[in-house]
Formats: sequence, structure tokens, C-alpha cells
Amino acid sequence: MIHNKRIVSMPYGGDYNPEQWPEEIWEEDMRLFKLAHVDTVTINVFSWAKLQLDDEVYDFSMLDRIMDMAKRNNLNVCLATSTAVHPAWMAKKYPEVLRTELNGMKRKFGARHNSCPNSSVYRRFSTELAKRLALRYKEYDNIVAWHISNEYGGTCYCENCQEAFRGWLKDKYGTLEEVNRAWNTSFWGHTFYDWDEIVVPNLLSEHFIWEMERTNFQGISLDYNRFNSDSLLECYRAEYVEIKKITPHIPITTNLMGFYKPLDYQKWAKYMDFVSWDNYPSVTETAADTAMKHDLMRGLKGGKPFILMEQTPSVTNWQSYCALKRPGVMRLWSYQAVAHGSDSVMFFQMRRSIGACEKFHGALIDHAGHENTRVFRECSELGSELEKLGSQTFDGVFHSDVAILFDWDNWWAVEYSAGPSCEIRYVEEVLQYYKGLFGQNVSVDFVGVEDELSKYKMVIAPLLYMVKGDYHKKIESYVESGGTFVVSYFSGIVDEHDLVTCGGYPGKLRNVTGVWVEEIDALPSGCFNEFVYKDKKYEAKMLCDIIRPEHAETISVYEKDFYEGETVIARNQFGKGTCYYVGTRSSENFYSDFLSDLCKECGVTPILSTPEDIEVTKRINENGEFLFLLNHSEEKKVVVLDGSYQELISGRSYELGEQLELDKKDVGILLKRK
Repeated sequence: MIHNKRIVSMPYGGDYNPEQWPEEIWEEDMRLFKLAHVDTVTINVFSWAKLQLDDEVYDFSMLDRIMDMAKRNNLNVCLATSTAVHPAWMAKKYPEVLRTELNGMKRKFGARHNSCPNSSVYRRFSTELAKRLALRYKEYDNIVAWHISNEYGGTCYCENCQEAFRGWLKDKYGTLEEVNRAWNTSFWGHTFYDWDEIVVPNLLSEHFIWEMERTNFQGISLDYNRFNSDSLLECYRAEYVEIKKITPHIPITTNLMGFYKPLDYQKWAKYMDFVSWDNYPSVTETAADTAMKHDLMRGLKGGKPFILMEQTPSVTNWQSYCALKRPGVMRLWSYQAVAHGSDSVMFFQMRRSIGACEKFHGALIDHAGHENTRVFRECSELGSELEKLGSQTFDGVFHSDVAILFDWDNWWAVEYSAGPSCEIRYVEEVLQYYKGLFGQNVSVDFVGVEDELSKYKMVIAPLLYMVKGDYHKKIESYVESGGTFVVSYFSGIVDEHDLVTCGGYPGKLRNVTGVWVEEIDALPSGCFNEFVYKDKKYEAKMLCDIIRPEHAETISVYEKDFYEGETVIARNQFGKGTCYYVGTRSSENFYSDFLSDLCKECGVTPILSTPEDIEVTKRINENGEFLFLLNHSEEKKVVVLDGSYQELISGRSYELGEQLELDKKDVGILLKRK
């Protein structure tokens, strides 16, 4: 993490762009930072144009002054490399650095994330800048982390990428014969006879004009997603290597974006010293939506704490409706991040810019330019609390009995599929199961296909459309040894190349599930079947698997249509464990009821019993066990405590059975007393 001997409390601050302002304002910023208890700033995120004036000329004079100012004012620095936006002169002189869009349109200079990741020019200049920054500032002991680029994203379809894609395929498959096999190019006469016949899959080739997310050849588009994620990762890694040579003791990261589809963050996390991410919930997002994103980020490095690199102090500029965070919400959402594994609270931005698209994005220092604003007061109060908390919760981990399997390859593949329903959304299905556990205060880890399953009492794999390699054997071993495995409809359909596993769905999962699926019925929006589970009726919607039990027992059956009476939920005893197959999407109350039963069955208990809308998590470190209680409701709530605790913000002690009162949007942080 970004902890070092300088850090005595949770890093608090965020993105600071003094280069956008006259220098006479900088000292006023320092005064306001002290008032707000800001101790950490991320600087140099978008300064490439000021740092490098042409191929050979660099000018670090302004950054020198900023770095010296930060040091004089005892600010820790997360130093960025500025490589998220190349300078205008580079685009003019070397147009190969510019991206090409899905429709084949070549971009000009503008916006950001506008660099081709496979441009040799971009890679040469970006790594050189990273090296020069590391050499210049290596002696600054207040640099607590390096921040490479910013919010990597986007896809390029230019000639650079096309040539690099062919090389990537040669490394992956070895021969054209294997490429043709993996992509099933005998379909529609797509057989390739030479490597240079392979073109990028975009609107000029494979993607549907009328539905750009769908593609005619899933194998080709799936591999291009993998290639694009790898290409951007190589850009990150190239800078990482240069910096690490010079400052091996300083950890390195880049800011991720939660459930961001284009990049395989599970692969990226292997090359990050710690995970950091930017949290910008929409006005309609629920507490469970946000909690799930935090838990995904925590899971990327096996449950290690992460850094909340960005959030807005008040309003987000780029959403359709830029609603203010109501009083108390900024504090509540900040502590929610900490409750789910963050060891920081950071913002974008420190001072609100006066021009371009982020001028209406919230900031610690508003356009008014002083401390007399609601947002500044709330930030200052939170900063004071974080100072008081100090480092007590640092490195706190989670002991979860339940895991949800998430896989980027599966996400890409299931949503590229041309059928059976345009409404299939992987993350939405994951959220249904997550909410069913979140509402019961059950701690959840997110795992990938490479992670170990044996420590969990229950593992849930929603929409496991793609089963890669021998992953089914890991699932079988887990269940055989006593685990409970839950898998949903439209699972086990294809292998890692998106080729159907023949012999009956759910393919390689047929043995552990004890069922085979004969047909899949897609229901239009607004239409639904029904089933009864434990005397209650629930909806069956979107997709209905028509299931034939082989070794499994039927738990519930469909109530309507020609498959009335056919299995919709099946349970299979497999060795010492149990596998459940849920053959449809249902309503929120079903997932809550169903998972409540399964938790009782396999001995999973809630962290604490609380009223509705009170979220509870538990972090554990060498200092003890910390309970975080967050009131997401608009009214006061009362929680009956299950032991002796000290509330760290107020300092008050509580005994077993006492009541903790939480005002609306309030937070309690409890240290369990021994």
C-alpha cells in the first residue's frame, strides 16, 4: 500500500492541478488544505504538454516549484506520469499516435485517452517521460506512490493495432490452422490463408451496424478485447519498469474504474503494487451497487486493501443529471469505501477548474475560492475525523465465507453472443445475487478463475457462460470436498474460444450440476413465467432453461407454457457438497429468500443483525476487529450490539445488548473490546 513512515493517518486529499492556476493562488490553496486537514495530493496527472515541448526539449521548472511547495507544506505526493494525454505537437508531427474508432474514423488531436496503445512513438515518449520524472524526483521522501497515466481505457482499430494484433495471435496460437480452428472460420467461408488477411473486428468488418456491441464472429472479437486490454497493459508496464529501476521502494499504481468492461482488471492487478480506483456512483445507484464495486476492487489482489483514488466531494459533471451529494452523503460514501477495504479517502478535485468539461465537477475549493461553503465544511470535518482515527484500521482484511466468481473473458463473451436475448447483462445478474447477500449483512469476496475456492463455504457463479480449460475440475473438487456451488441459467455453454461444448448444456458443468438443458426460451421484456419456491410464487423472466434432471433433484418447476411442470431449480449432491442450478432470472425477493436459505444450510452467518438500510462490514487487523455501520436511510436507526465495543469517532463505549443510534446518513466505527 502507500503506507510509509510519513503516513500516520488515512491519506486524505486528491487530484491537485496548480498548473491550471496563477502561482499567486497556490499559497492560498496551501492555507485551505491545512484547514481541511488535507495531507496527500495527486499531482502531474495531465501536464505532459507543459513538461515536453518537442522531441528533445523538456521543461520541469513548474513541476519543480509545485513539488517543492508540496514538500514545504508537509504534503505527501502521489506523483503521476502525465501520459494519459499526448501533447498537440506529437499528434501533428507523428499522426500514428492518434486512435481509430470502431467505425474506422481516424481521430485528430483532442479529448483524452486519444493515443494508440500500439504506437511505437507513443510508447517511446511515454516511457522516456516516466524515466525522466523518476530520475528527477527520486530523492523526494514525500512521494508515497507513483500514479501511471490515468483511467486507462478505450479501444483503437488503426493499422498499428492491426499489425500488432496479428503478432499477438501468432504468439497465442502459433499457426493459422489453430487460429482457424479456435475461431471456427469454416463458418461463412472465413478461412484465413495468410496472417495479413486478418483484419481488426470493427464496423468495417465483423460488428453489426445496427447493434454495435454484437459481432458476427465472437471468437475474433473476443480475442481483440483480450489483445486491446493487453496492449494498454503493456503501455502501463513499460512505464512501470522504467520507474521501478530508479525508485524500487516506491509503490506504483494506476486508477481503475470498477466494473469497466474493456480492460481485464484481474490480469492488470498482477502488475500493480496496490489497487486504486475511482468511485462515481450515479444519482440512482443503490448502496449495494457501490458496495459491490468496492468488493470487486478488493478482490483483484486477493482481498488486500485498496486505495480510493477519486470520488467527488459533491457533484459529478459528466452524468445526465448532476445532482448534489446531500448533506452527510459525502462522509457516508467515504466511509463506505473504507468499510469495504479502502485505506484512503481521496477526491477529484482539489480546486474547481474554470474551463472545459470538468468546470462543473465538484471540488474541495469551489469557484467561490474560499472556505465558506457547505462542501468545504463537510470535507474539513471528515478530515478531522480521519486524523483522529489515525492508522487504526490500516491493512484491515475480510474473513468472508461467500465468494462470487467474476471473469472478464466471460463478460465479453456472454454479451457478444448473437442470442438468445439482447437483454443479457452479466453485471446485472451478478448484482442480483450480490444484493441477496448484501441485504443480510453477509460479507462477500470476489474471486477470479485463478483464485482458490476451498476457504469459502459457498461460491456463486452467475451466468457462467464460458468455462475455460479445466476450470470445471476446480469446481468439482470444491463441491466434492463439501462446498456449496450455485450457478445460474445460460452457463457452461462455451469454452475459452467461445466454441459451444457439445453433448448438452451446461457442457463441462453437467457432471457437477447433475442436469442437462434441452432448450432455452427467451422471454421478451415484460413477459414472464412463474415458479413456486417454498410456498411463495416468483417470476421467471428473460431466459428460461428447460432442464432435464439426471442426478439432481427438482426444487421448483415452471408454472406456465408448454414446459409447465419442468424443472427450474435443481439441487445435486456431489461428494460431500451441493450444487444448485437456477435456470432463470427472477426478482429481487427471490434471491434474498433463496440465498438466506442457502446461508443457513451451509453455516454462513450475518456479521450483525440490523434494521433495513443499515449496512455492516467487518475489517480485521493486528489492532482488532472493526465493525462499520452505515445508515443509508433518511431516518434515525437503532442497532442492538452483540458485544462490547468502543465507537472510535465519538469515543463512547458500548456493552453487549446496548443500542447504538445512527442518525440519517450517519456512520459508526466500532472496535471490539476484548
